[in-house]
Amino acid sequence: MTAKILIVYYSRNGSTEKMARQIARGVESVGDCEAILRTVPEVSTVCEKVADSIPASGAPYITLQELEQCDGLALGSPTHFGNMAAPLKYFIDSTTALWFPGTLSGKPAGVFTSTGSLHGGQETTLLSMMLPLMHHGMVVMSLPCNEIALRETVSGGTPYGPSHCSEIDSELSEHEKRLCWVLGERLAKTAVALKHAR
Repeated sequence: MTAKILIVYYSRNGSTEKMARQIARGVESVGDCEAILRTVPEVSTVCEKVADSIPASGAPYITLQELEQCDGLALGSPTHFGNMAAPLKYFIDSTTALWFPGTLSGKPAGVFTSTGSLHGGQETTLLSMMLPLMHHGMVVMSLPCNEIALRETVSGGTPYGPSHCSEIDSELSEHEKRLCWVLGERLAKTAVALKHAR
């Protein structure tokens, strides 16, 4: 009975995607867990239209059916003025059909972000992504305060979820990688426990 953890992200310059891949490693370090990487299409700034149905490269686009069938969710976005990016918000706004019956209720979820500057709004972005997850009734996971990487990091990392600052370094620091891994592991372990309890 494998627990499927969806890692859904939007990444313009690659930083958020790098984080998603580290979270996937944490998920797959737990037995009976599968990490499923998915992204969302670009949204037009001119009219209500999204990109083609198949991405040119990288992870496939998420579908509502995959979201419905997941046992846990990690949601990631770069920071845009202290908020999640429009393509991710556009997808989340399409999940009303899952909200009415409470499809995601009781499933674990976590969030992650990347910014181009140290004070670019990492924590507000993480909180903005938590709000719809709470409306869906999901169990929102944080990073534990006793995680050493959270106390020692000098770049990204918050109690609300992993973060990365590309202004400091375009590559993830070892602390940032560790925090992504920890979130993936926590989501996976919680999803397995809840799945067996049901």
